[in-house]
Amino acid sequence: MSSTNVVVLDNGGGLIKAGFGGERDPAVILPNCLYRVPSSKKWLHPHPLPTTTTSTDSSAAEPDLTSAAVRRPLDRGYLINSDLQREIWSHLFSSILRINPTQSSLLVTEPLFTLPSIQRSLDELVFEDFNFRALYVADSPSLVHLYEASRRPDGLVSRAQCSLVVDCGFSFTHASPVFQNFTLNYGVKRIDLGGKALTNYLKELVSFRSVNVMEETFLIDDVKEKLCFVSLDVPRDLRLARESGKENLFRCTYVLPDGITYTKGFVKHPERIHNYLALKDGTCGFPPLPEETKGNMNRPEIAEMPQDRNRIDLSKNEFDLTNERFLVPEMIFQPANLGMNEAGLAECIVRAVNSCHPHLHPVLYERFLIQTIYSDGSVYGYLHLDSLFHLAIYLCDFPFGSIILTGGSTLFPQFSERLEKELRPLVPDDYHVKITTQEDPILGVWRGGSLLASSPDFEAMCVTKSEYEELGSVRCRKRFFH
Repeated sequence: MSSTNVVVLDNGGGLIKAGFGGERDPAVILPNCLYRVPSSKKWLHPHPLPTTTTSTDSSAAEPDLTSAAVRRPLDRGYLINSDLQREIWSHLFSSILRINPTQSSLLVTEPLFTLPSIQRSLDELVFEDFNFRALYVADSPSLVHLYEASRRPDGLVSRAQCSLVVDCGFSFTHASPVFQNFTLNYGVKRIDLGGKALTNYLKELVSFRSVNVMEETFLIDDVKEKLCFVSLDVPRDLRLARESGKENLFRCTYVLPDGITYTKGFVKHPERIHNYLALKDGTCGFPPLPEETKGNMNRPEIAEMPQDRNRIDLSKNEFDLTNERFLVPEMIFQPANLGMNEAGLAECIVRAVNSCHPHLHPVLYERFLIQTIYSDGSVYGYLHLDSLFHLAIYLCDFPFGSIILTGGSTLFPQFSERLEKELRPLVPDDYHVKITTQEDPILGVWRGGSLLASSPDFEAMCVTKSEYEELGSVRCRKRFFH
């Protein structure tokens, strides 16, 4: 089977990454949804997003997505509307990729712990609706691990084949130990927070303080991606966000589209976006906060004093952001501050490691950075479980450690620095922790799938259409080991 006949599909809750096995980058990145503007009764397919291998036509008119309604086939990461997914895939395969499914195989990603009923719906889509020749279902952590471990074949650690993958995606966040290219399901920990929840929280903050944007999903997504960042010192930054004038390093203005001159929003003064980086050296020019005031700092502050709120000009086609810029990503690290019964990301990672066998703990903590140092080529090393203890003792001599970050929500500036700062007090002193983000966190899963699809053993790993018709979905699924 030629790898060019294998369609690799990273079917995310927010974006679909699709292309052909053996390629470095996907052929298309497409929002996994349909949208409808208020002036139309028809649901439309979004335009593909630019990739590193394709250029966008600047002369093409961009659609006006103001107040557009959105329908998504996935909720909390799981397929809930197979009819809608069929419509999106049909447009993708016929109009964009232009493939004949009956002559192609499909490698598709699926979230961990997917219910059997949802698995059957996916199998029916692949074999009965689109008539693909063969199917392989993979989970995201194992593909991320495969891609990172295969970038260089050198060194003992490459043969260890063990890592911890933190996937902060659109619908959820997973901390997943991976051993010998298999995700250890009993060690996986999940947080029901992702990019969608962050966007909704930012909608609420902006709507309460400035202008109603509860229907502006695409617009607030753009605001979040352009302006939000992770704070390294939340109490300090909350205090600085109260300042006025040039002393406020966080204030940025976002201009809303007017539907005539421009159909997309933009940042009014782009040069101010990164002013907060001046605080990284720790010299903010303010005395430390009293301890009794720190406890009240996690509560979102109103941008203006109550007596000044009557002076806000609601007719202006723009709004300011100050502490909203870092309070929104703060949800991932401290969800309890917002009343959510969820552990923070650092605690989630530690729980995932502690759920594994004790002999794996040093391997998981110490494996990470060394895996990233050797970064190219294919690795298919295997280690017998009896030698884990000796490997753990050996790896403790290494002075570095690392965790693989993937997913679009890890692209917030200072994300890895904050996670390392939160992890350090929770990790044993014997281990050194360093956070490593993939070179492109959005494409990491797809690249791992492309690598797997180009391997010589891929055809034997797949379930064919004839096997599905003879054995059914449940028995065929046992081949995928997850």
